[in-house]
Amino acid sequence: MIDLGLTKLAVIGVVALVVIGPEKLPKVARMAGTLYGRAQRYLNEVKSEVSREIELEELRNLQKDVQDAAQAIKSDVENSISQNMSEVESAFNDSTPAYESVSFNNVTTEDVSRKAREFRRKKLVRNSAIPNWYKQRHGGKLHVTSGAARVARFRPRGPTTSSFF
Repeated sequence: MIDLGLTKLAVIGVVALVVIGPEKLPKVARMAGTLYGRAQRYLNEVKSEVSREIELEELRNLQKDVQDAAQAIKSDVENSISQNMSEVESAFNDSTPAYESVSFNNVTTEDVSRKAREFRRKKLVRNSAIPNWYKQRHGGKLHVTSGAARVARFRPRGPTTSSFF
């Protein structure tokens, strides 16, 4: 703004005292101060509005760039999906079913149930919280018994032959 030093302000004050007079000088100084304050506020408002408009324009440009990039990514993804789907459909239509050549004639239900039991038993032993070397060293159980097997093991067998009467 205007560069006013102390000497320039003193000269302006003396000239104003001589021209305006001592009676009206305080009112004029007060009015000049309020006008100066209004001018500063107006300039600050204009500066902030201009900076806001610049920021909004930058944000609009950024939003446009992001939307363009998102649209490009979306189209790329849609194109790749459609290409993959067409490849899968063509491969599905062109190929012969692979399940026809597999035969399950020699597999029995006993084999399947035996393998399932063995798998569950190994899984229970494998997922145990105590390691096998500790069980062997301290005489713990090395095999896991199911709940039904424990009930069958501890259930009394048949009726007793002794009478109570």
